[in-house]
Amino acid sequence: MESKKELLFSITKKDFEVQTFRCGGHGGQKVNKTSSGVRIIHKESGAIGMSTSERSQHLNKKIAFKRLTESQIFKLWLNKKIFEMSVDEREIEKQADLSMRENNLKIEYKKNGKWIEENDESYVQ
Repeated sequence: MESKKELLFSITKKDFEVQTFRCGGHGGQKVNKTSSGVRIIHKESGAIGMSTSERSQHLNKKIAFKRLTESQIFKLWLNKKIFEMSVDEREIEKQADLSMRENNLKIEYKKNGKWIEENDESYVQ
């Protein structure tokens, strides 16, 4: 029997903040003149990936993103999010049905300016 896969949630560019900055190191004057250093922050989890090892901003973005996704903070957030999103809907419905049982409900109505429980026998018409 094949299991049906469904998308629980998606992560987009909007979920990240990308910062670029000038960095020193190998590359001579080029690294001092261009913003090749990259820091990527995942807003919801607070995970950070950073790279200054390459002369190219494009390569540093790839490395920073990889470091972010491999960080312990991001992995913990991802596992928590997956757990929250994968709660079985049938379990939720079961809990709602249990909560709505007659012995858990208190039914009242207002008559002559007084609130009366439906099964209250002290109020006789």
